[in-house]
Amino acid sequence: MKKFMTLVALFGLGVASAAAAETREDVQNRLDNATLVLHQIMAAPDSGVPQEVLEHAKCIAVVPHMIKGGLVFGAENGKGLVTCRSADGWSAPAFFVITGGSWGLQIGVEGVDLVMIFQGDRGMLRLEDAKFQLGADASAAAGPVGRHATADTDWKLNTEILTYSRAKGLFAGLTLTGADVRRDNDSMDAFYGPDISTHRVLRGEVATPASANRFIDAVREAKAQAIASK
Repeated sequence: MKKFMTLVALFGLGVASAAAAETREDVQNRLDNATLVLHQIMAAPDSGVPQEVLEHAKCIAVVPHMIKGGLVFGAENGKGLVTCRSADGWSAPAFFVITGGSWGLQIGVEGVDLVMIFQGDRGMLRLEDAKFQLGADASAAAGPVGRHATADTDWKLNTEILTYSRAKGLFAGLTLTGADVRRDNDSMDAFYGPDISTHRVLRGEVATPASANRFIDAVREAKAQAIASK
């Protein structure tokens, strides 16, 4: 009963936090944490995102410290950001919320870092929509881990989104289905002001604010680190 009440309290705090209006400082903290996640993942290329996956990436999304818990059923709740390739390089970041559930025998609550690799134009179009569901609207699967992924072509041919998790220093592919991804209106307004669409941001039509440069640099460096480790 004590574990159950702790779980309920933690998710209650998560819901309350998600409902509160975001400030620019909150958004900046998320950018900084996402940058740190990418640096830490690529610091260990043997257990990171393979070079081939990064080369095919259309968009890269990070959800730093997503709350994932379970007591017979599991639940996810987190806020993330994503950048996509545009004609001029990687776009300014757009912000989203991910919520959902997964059935299984799980006990406990933990914070995990989530990374999602969108492999093609269809995945990018999903992001530009107001809302989509992993596994239903967009195919998603645990991504391959290591320096290279050439031996297994399924990840490239059959899946729109590759998902990864990092918890307690360990990085691995993550199966995450049934989670809803939707635009984070509060964060978009706090960072860009009103009336800026996700479409414009991800298409490179909005200049990258200076405060987001470190995150965009980390995305560029991730591929460079993977190639250097070859």
